[in-house]
Amino acid sequence: MPDPRTADAVQRDQEEAVRRELERYYGSGKPPWDSGVTPPELVALVEGPGAAPPGRALELGCGTGTNATYLARHGWDVTAVDLIENAVRQARAKAAAAGVPVRLLHGDATRLDDLDAPGPYDLFFDLSCFCGIPPHRRDAYAAGLTRRAAPGARLLMFGYGPEAFDDPISGVTAGELRARFTGWELTGTAPGTNPVPTFWFTLRRTASEAGTAPAPRG
Repeated sequence: MPDPRTADAVQRDQEEAVRRELERYYGSGKPPWDSGVTPPELVALVEGPGAAPPGRALELGCGTGTNATYLARHGWDVTAVDLIENAVRQARAKAAAAGVPVRLLHGDATRLDDLDAPGPYDLFFDLSCFCGIPPHRRDAYAAGLTRRAAPGARLLMFGYGPEAFDDPISGVTAGELRARFTGWELTGTAPGTNPVPTFWFTLRRTASEAGTAPAPRG
């Protein structure tokens, strides 16, 4: 039977369903993706051979602040965003306990223009945020990062493959990132170690195009 709701209503329901699910996870205890351990992929980028000097970083979907705090401890000027207020409160407490400055913002990673996060940023980090965003908000996410990217900025993203979920909206592929992130180059794709399909993606902002961004579609 066709869905009698308008497209706008369906999209609003998708966004609200994501918010409710995240609030449920943070209200009931530790979410499965919030391990409290900084992933080795981020450690390698920050501390490994050829690591760039610390600059400005924006974390999308920061959860309880484990990785934002890690970046700040290693000299990065960090701004971090999460949709769930409870997560942001925990992240502020974690950063305070570590004695490091982190700008923690409660808001929507697909609506960065509504937040005090103007950039430019040298590094973006996303641990399973993009892959849970409803498809109609993903172009806005990409455009928001693009407008805030310094020349040569990097995006390190962890995401679940579409096969990992029962619902039709979650998951991410390399092909989707190439299509949505105009002016970026996908420089690396590596499988995760999870029992379901997961991937680490690395993108770099094309220096000659930095400072411009397409208008978000939707």
